[in-house]
Order: sequence, then C-alpha cells, then structure tokens
Amino acid sequence: MTTNKTDGIRLVVLDMAGTTVADGGLVEQAFTAAARHLGADPDQMIDYVRATMGESKISVFRHLFGTEDLAQEANKAFEAAYAELVDGGRVEALPEARETIGELRRQGRTVVLTTGFARATQDAILAALGWQDLVPLTLCPADAGGRGRPYPDMVLTAFLRTRAADGVGQVAVVGDTSYDMLSGVRAGAGLVAGVLTGAHDADALRAAGAHRVLASVADLPGALA
Repeated sequence: MTTNKTDGIRLVVLDMAGTTVADGGLVEQAFTAAARHLGADPDQMIDYVRATMGESKISVFRHLFGTEDLAQEANKAFEAAYAELVDGGRVEALPEARETIGELRRQGRTVVLTTGFARATQDAILAALGWQDLVPLTLCPADAGGRGRPYPDMVLTAFLRTRAADGVGQVAVVGDTSYDMLSGVRAGAGLVAGVLTGAHDADALRAAGAHRVLASVADLPGALA
C-alpha cells in the first residue's frame, strides 16, 4: 500500500505577501520610494527587485546599494513607505486565506506565517488584517538570526520553536516565489508547494524545487487531506 507523502504533514510554514496576503504592487511602490530617497533611479533596479521577490529585503538592498550604511538607509525608507501604504488601507488578505489557515488548524496542523519584511512591517500587516492571534507563531528574518530566504533559517526556526513535527519531513513550506521554494528545499521540507497568486510563475517555482504548484493557498487543505 502506498502512503501519500502529505499525510504526515504536521507543520505548515506559509509565506505572507503574495501567498496569503494580496501584494497589489506595494513592494514595488515602496521600493521606488526608497530608491528615490537615496537619489537612485528605481527603473534601473526594478527588474532585480522583481526577480528577488521573497528574499529578505535588507539583502536585496545590500546587493543594490553596495554598502551597509546605504542598505540600512534604503531599508528604513522602504519600511516607512510600506507602512504608510498599509496604514492607508492598501493591504488585504487573499481570497479564502484566513479560512484556509483555519481549516489547516482544524486538520490538526500547526501554521506559522513568515515574511521577508522587518518585524515592524509584519506586525503592521497582521494588525491591518486582524490576524494578530490567527496563528501561534509569526517569523521575520530577524527572528531567525537575520537570514531570510532563500536560506532555510525561518523554516527551521518554525520547526524548532513550535515542536509540532518530529522531523523536517513533516513540514510543508508554501509560497509564491522561487526563494520560498529554495528555502523549503534547503530545509528538507517534506512538501514544498508554490502558489500562483504572487510574483513567480509555475515554471520558475518548479525550477526552484517546488514539489507541487497550486492555483492558490485555498487549494492547500485539499492537497494535504
């Protein structure tokens, strides 16, 4: 008898922007504001920003601006611009995202939300959505020692902190970018699933190691059941 690999998933690590939270181009808008704040031309950098969606934002700025001081200044400007957009009501949950998280928990699975944003921005998004108590743990790169995606650190931090799974094979990692997929693969997750509601298409997700590609996170409970 063959056992479905997804039967034993006990911990689900879900990305936020593009996976459970509608992005609506806010990352690009906030980046444009940050680049202009530093006197840089955002049009010359936007392709790299799009290609690295899902990566820790400070890592992106380190690559683009070269020095730590400039990267930190750009990151601060980015976070301020994004927070202003959030405060302006520009953030919303993707369809059925909240219900999906509830269904996963009813299935007996622990859910953790992760992001490449700083903690202040993540908290602002959670507050705007009323999601502060939706899951037992939320993580940003600083919570995992400072390394965001494509490193496996946030996935492994979720594994260690929740103690929900006996091994990484019982962990599912779900996101909308190649960097989400890479982090799941590098963590040894039993299921690495891409969704088509965000930055990268099915080919890019599969090339980065996705085991499954779903139309949206709403399909996840059925895929795991």
